[in-house]
Order: sequence, then structure tokens, then C-alpha cells
Amino acid sequence: MKFKLINTVIAVALAIALGSCTNDNDVVNATEGSGSLKIKFDHRYGDVDFIMGAPYTTSQGETIKVDNIKYIVSNIVLIKEEGGTYVYPKSKSYFIIKEQTPSLFTIELTDVPAGNYKTVKFGIGVDQEQFNLGAAGQGDFLAQAQSEGMMWSWSAGYKFLAFEGNFTSATVTDPTLFKVHTGQTGTNYNYTEVVLDMPDKALVRPTITPQIHVMADLSKILDGATKISLSPQPNIMGGVVLASITANVSTMFSVDHVHND
Repeated sequence: MKFKLINTVIAVALAIALGSCTNDNDVVNATEGSGSLKIKFDHRYGDVDFIMGAPYTTSQGETIKVDNIKYIVSNIVLIKEEGGTYVYPKSKSYFIIKEQTPSLFTIELTDVPAGNYKTVKFGIGVDQEQFNLGAAGQGDFLAQAQSEGMMWSWSAGYKFLAFEGNFTSATVTDPTLFKVHTGQTGTNYNYTEVVLDMPDKALVRPTITPQIHVMADLSKILDGATKISLSPQPNIMGGVVLASITANVSTMFSVDHVHND
């Protein structure tokens, strides 16, 4: 009798455990419905956490202190592990990432079809197609960009990235202001796209909101494939150098990890 009771207890416990595992697997494997997904941007400078106003030395021997970093992330596309893509609605796909404001570190995408996503793509800046819609075609984002100082003027267009502060060097001994702004200059539009594979799948479900943790290495702005010196040109807003800055910016992002909570 005692053995029967023990066997019954064990059987019930196993059934509960198997039922729990089955339910958990159902949630992980289900790809119906929709959910939300977050992309968090974390800024670094080389191998260390980025701190506003802290001194950093570039490859050109210049010491910079950054007091403003903002950029526009746009046109987000999610690619599933089996290759299908989801293009986030263009009308909702423009965001400003701002180091100075913690609430602007993270983008939340809503109504994303459930799926296992392996790659994320996005632009830095506002694409020419969107700009060509005119001021009336920008929706609420135009007012946000103006409020955040991410436009020169409507005719001049958006600032895609603003990287500002002061610097010193062997030849510039007094702290001197610098400004690096990317955007349209003449016939060069300077919009760039980033494609990032994720080390883990982002499991979008009605009950799971994954967060993709993107690292942005700000040192790459001046120290990417092209090494940029501020001493001869503290304000970079056009010319050949800006194209090099744009190419550098496209390489400063990587996915560190994904939370599926």
C-alpha cells in the first residue's frame, strides 16, 4: 500500500513536470500572433563604457571630451532564422537615440509578427525617399527632430548624427570645440545602413518581449577604417571627410546579447 502511494506521488510529480516542460516549449516554439521587441543601444568608447565628458585619446593623439551624442535610427527590418523578413512600418520607423536621455536609449517595436528573428537591419539617418515627401510627409518625427536639434533647417535637411564636444592636441593646447554632423551635403546624401547578426534568436511572442542589446562603439566615428584628425578641421559637416565619417559610423554597431523575457 505504501509503495502504491509512493508510485502514485511520483507519477503525479512527473506528469506535472512534463506538463510544465511541454507548456514552456509550446511558448518558445509557437509562432502565431504578434508581440513587441525592444532594441537597447549601449554606448562604449573602445573597450570601456562611454561616460559623457570623460577624456578619450584618439589614434591621432587628440584628447576629446564629448558633451553631445545623438543619431537617428530608421527603417528597421527583422530577418527570421529561416530567411523571412518583417519590415517595420515606415511611418513608425524613425527614432532618435540620445546618450543624455536614458528614455531614448531604447526603441520599442509593437505589433511584430511572432517569430524567431536572427538578424536586424536599420539605417542611420533619414532616407532620401522619406525626405522627398516634404515637411508635411514627415509626420510627428519632424517636430521631434527639430526639438532635439537634429535638423539644420528644412531645406538643409536632417542631421543624421551629432557628435560634439571639445578637444586638445599637441598643436591645439587650449580646449577647442568640435562638431561632427552627418547628413545631406550637396549631392552626397550620406545615409547608411547597418546589418547585424544576433548571437541568439529574438523570440517574439504574445507573451515574450525580447530585447536586443546593441553596443555602439563611439570611438569608431573618428577611428574607424579611416582615421580622422580634428586639428585641421574641428567642424566636420561636409566634404570628402564626411563620407569617411559616414562609412566609419556604419561599423560602430554590434549585438552583444539578446534577452528573451
